[in-house]
Amino acid sequence: PGGGAALRLRSTRAPLEGINKPVLDRIIRVDHAGEYGANRIYAGQMAVLGRSSVGPVIRQMWNQEKTHLKKFNELMVAYRVRPTVLLPFWNVAGFVLGAGTALLGKKGAMACTVAVEESISDHYNNQIRTLMEEDPEKYKELLQVIKQFRDEELEHHDIGIEHDAEATPAYSALKTAIQLGCKAAIFLSERI
Repeated sequence: PGGGAALRLRSTRAPLEGINKPVLDRIIRVDHAGEYGANRIYAGQMAVLGRSSVGPVIRQMWNQEKTHLKKFNELMVAYRVRPTVLLPFWNVAGFVLGAGTALLGKKGAMACTVAVEESISDHYNNQIRTLMEEDPEKYKELLQVIKQFRDEELEHHDIGIEHDAEATPAYSALKTAIQLGCKAAIFLSERI
């Protein structure tokens, strides 16, 4: 009895019953885009500073971002979420931002890291609040993922501070400009 059932592969799709699909789509889409962009930023930084003394530090943070992106790739499939159509733009923009700030030197790259990771951790905190208000039990797995990634982004922020980000010339202006770009990227990636 049930001879063929044992050979079936378990579905990788998550149950969609009772969830707020538009909220879930928006969260997974934007987080995927953000982790994709972060990967491109670190790729740009490594292209410029990979062989410098700060290269191993950047590589360590990038490796965590690769893990984040892998997880959001899996969640996109599981919850049937389409990616933002802006990925080709984030591909180029992320790399240019990473390489451009790295051309300012180690401090410039770290200033970029601080600005981006602060923006992302704030964004993750907003998502945690949204999911907690919706139903923490229904979104338990996603909440765990977002909380873990938020904590790792905060670690990257702190690493940037420890590596003299605030000593970058025009640090405040650079940080503000990058964070405005992050807010625009978040807004667009949630919707497009």
